[in-house]
Amino acid sequence: MIDSIQGAGVDMAKLALDAASLRHQAIAQNLANLQSDSYVPLGVSFDAQLLKERRAQAPRPQLVEETWRGVGPRPHDVDRMMVELSQNTVHYEALVRALSRSLSILSAAIGQGGR
Repeated sequence: MIDSIQGAGVDMAKLALDAASLRHQAIAQNLANLQSDSYVPLGVSFDAQLLKERRAQAPRPQLVEETWRGVGPRPHDVDRMMVELSQNTVHYEALVRALSRSLSILSAAIGQGGR
């Protein structure tokens, strides 16, 4: 019942939060393994998967190896990954605020309905 009231916007916000959380994990693992010779950097497959599966079912973000970045140490990537981490943090916080507002509106509507 509550899912049908919340609508697709809340569902999409939840998926975007999942993707942002996974993006944090990927960046953290990439930073931790900068000096590893055989480590393949991780990324999050969400945007392409969203377009592909939008018609069929709800997509789920997932960690994927970004083989296009190559294998081995990448100490020069630290600055780029720190920028990605900052951007992802701002994105995640904005999504949390939007979801919070949506849920507070729903809560207010439920509260007013009992009067």
